[in-house]
Amino acid sequence: MTTAPVLWGISFDGAALSGVVVEFIKLAAEFHRRGLAVRLDLGYDVKADKGRFHRPYTDEARSLPPWITLDRVPGLGSVPDYDQGFVAGVLAEVVGRDDRALLPRVHRAAEAIADRLLAHWEDLGVTVVVVENGTLPENITYTHALYLAIERYGARHGLGRFVFWRDHDLMWQSEPGTGKYGAHPYPTTPKPRNSPHIHYFALHEHALRRTTAWAPGLRNISVLPNTFTHAEARVTSRNAAFRADFGIPEGVPLLARFTRVIRQKRIDRDLHLLAGLRARGVDAVLFVAGDTEESPAEHAHLTALGKRLRVDDRVVFGGRLAPYDATGDGYGVRDLLAHATLALFLTSHDYESYGNPVGEAIASGTPYAASRYELYDAVYGDRGFTAPLLDVAEHDLPTAAFTAAVADLITDAERRHAVMAHNHRLGEEHFGRDRVGDAVARLHPVPMGARTRLSVVLPVYDEAANLDRVLASLRDQRGPDGPLDRELYEVVVVDNNSTDDTAAITRRFAAAHPDLAVHLIAEPEQGVSCARRAGMDFAVERGRARPFTDPDERCYLVSADADCVVDPDWLWELFEAMESSKAAIGVCDYYYSAEHFTGRPLLWDAIQRTLRCRLAAWPVLGGFPDGKGFAVEREAYAAVGGIEVFYQLRDGRFVNHLSDDWDFGIRVRGSGHDITFAPRSRVEINPRRVNHALDEVITGRAYGSDGTIVMRDIRVDEPGPARGDDLTPAEARQAWEFSIKDFTPKNLVLPVLLTPSLLEEQRVVEFLGADFAARLGARIAEIRDEMRIVDFTPIHSYKTPSYRLYLEFREELFEVLRRAVGEDIGYPPPLPDCFADVPPERFAEFVRYYCEDRESGEAHNYFGNGGVF
Repeated sequence: MTTAPVLWGISFDGAALSGVVVEFIKLAAEFHRRGLAVRLDLGYDVKADKGRFHRPYTDEARSLPPWITLDRVPGLGSVPDYDQGFVAGVLAEVVGRDDRALLPRVHRAAEAIADRLLAHWEDLGVTVVVVENGTLPENITYTHALYLAIERYGARHGLGRFVFWRDHDLMWQSEPGTGKYGAHPYPTTPKPRNSPHIHYFALHEHALRRTTAWAPGLRNISVLPNTFTHAEARVTSRNAAFRADFGIPEGVPLLARFTRVIRQKRIDRDLHLLAGLRARGVDAVLFVAGDTEESPAEHAHLTALGKRLRVDDRVVFGGRLAPYDATGDGYGVRDLLAHATLALFLTSHDYESYGNPVGEAIASGTPYAASRYELYDAVYGDRGFTAPLLDVAEHDLPTAAFTAAVADLITDAERRHAVMAHNHRLGEEHFGRDRVGDAVARLHPVPMGARTRLSVVLPVYDEAANLDRVLASLRDQRGPDGPLDRELYEVVVVDNNSTDDTAAITRRFAAAHPDLAVHLIAEPEQGVSCARRAGMDFAVERGRARPFTDPDERCYLVSADADCVVDPDWLWELFEAMESSKAAIGVCDYYYSAEHFTGRPLLWDAIQRTLRCRLAAWPVLGGFPDGKGFAVEREAYAAVGGIEVFYQLRDGRFVNHLSDDWDFGIRVRGSGHDITFAPRSRVEINPRRVNHALDEVITGRAYGSDGTIVMRDIRVDEPGPARGDDLTPAEARQAWEFSIKDFTPKNLVLPVLLTPSLLEEQRVVEFLGADFAARLGARIAEIRDEMRIVDFTPIHSYKTPSYRLYLEFREELFEVLRRAVGEDIGYPPPLPDCFADVPPERFAEFVRYYCEDRESGEAHNYFGNGGVF
């Protein structure tokens, strides 16, 4: 067994160098930087049509970085039936024609291959597996074997998602016109399956949608496009002799084509283009980088075609180049692009290779011309990239118009520079190298430090103006005897598609303060719920690899908000409360600073009354987590399935639901876990939350209406001034009424609705009063039976019964608040006008109809549809 952990990868492409292999190198490089040894099986024993089954490697390694070791699974030649003829027969008979006679032999061979895979991984000490193109049914026997080996190896070693499975091609996008892979729904192709050990990647949203439609219910899949290092390729002293070495005259435009030299790549189109350019008086040289030995017949065909078109003196077959920068004396693709005037990728309509050539040209600062193959628009065109395009659905060979466009680009240096700058900027935005690093960091994070107990998760979106201050407040946390031990906690910043300097500020802060572990990850799906979940899941994965010996030692996930600033002892007080109570969730106290409300006494009074009610209720009944600051014990988080992201319709589109923190707390409470209140753990709320939404606060619409929860952006740079005046007496009354109508069902009713046993605890009975506690408990049991609901924890199933109980017991609830908080809390706000004509004896009946009205959303609007202060 090797001493270093090992990444083992396999390419189903069966080629020494291809786009699939290039992308593997980029992914594997992230793990190599972490100290993993990298081994790659080129798939010679997978793909039948390459004629390389059981053939030993020769010089393939020279095209790969020196840190990659070429690998083969031992003993495959001894597996009964498993040879090139069998694999080709399965592809033709089983996959292509759905004849299942060979399937028993497929499964027998798969079992034998799985055994050999397992033994090989054990010998190597494999900790990460990368599968490239494993779903494309070139060899379903090997795919079945991989699934078997992955499940057994992952279970044996207690591994999480240790497999990165990426499909560059699928049946509907790889030679679809040939029928080679059968027809939809491709019944004999092994579908991607939900596995605790596999994360799947699609190259773009189109492929993601098609894959999940074919494999419904597939959850563990995300988009990871081909990625590139965006740095302009330049002529240097190392590659200055490139043209001379290949006999290319200086000053002559150079057209670069780097690809596999096979029929499907349609290099014949490049030759026709070259002839068309010559006819227009544009002299150019075409350089084809690729292995001419892969398909000698195609190379011979292209050579003959060049002679027939009389361009053979301007065509150079340069052989394989290193996929990026050469590491030895040879040349790489970027050396070619440094000298190139234009890159070409005129692939065929029915062979959709949409990866490296165009992307590498964009990243290297080289203009390109391409065919508009089926997925071109999905990957490049719809994002705004600029290039001459040949519509191969209409024209098989370059047209006069396409040739003219290429000629204009070749001969106009100013236009080439403008196109290059435009494409390069877009490329870095959409296909930047950080995408791979983010994926690796999230799915295979570095283990947490041995002494780390708390992971502070900070979702951020365009928070450059506040982020330094917030991060400083997290770094400057204090314990009982001075600065808090920074090995006790870490910070996970989740960048949710920021368009400002949020990510750069985070990196600078982390570099300037190496004593505090600060991690930056990305969450591509927009929404604070998604970002909070991503950060907490990241911390869970790292925490499970954390070495410690005390089985009673608890670790915590802590939510923070980039809109707020935490007090210096916030984290320590929260930690102490969690440790002493052994609760599953700890919630903080929140406050506004009085200095921000000078001269606004009516608004300040409305805010303070709400906060006083909370301070009275939460120590007795427990609170619910708010994203501004709460902690959850790691195993309790995992036990309830973590943060669950729900979706709602807004303006005809599905958007993330915004109450993930409350809904998570409800699920934890409903699962029998305890929630504790940590009053000395305090967070200062940014006053802009009130100032920029004050009119909505007054009308009870700060968080949306009609059952749709929306929080508009309230950043200080949002168009329109913040309201800085005080409330009128009428506005203050209305704001308070919405605030208390939101507070009471959620904080007095909901805890006992979810946990009726609370009504038997002495402190709760004393707070509510014995008679009221008994009547409330009896009514909860009646409503539970009447509504046929046995579980109030699913999202919003708690709203109707909470609203009903509030309306039925509002007088008693306000009596509790006046007794606990003060007479100024007053009495319940007026009922909706619709109750004016309801007979008193039928009041509870019509409360039910009102709260369960699915059409108007009136109950949501009456209760303000979310917290105010």
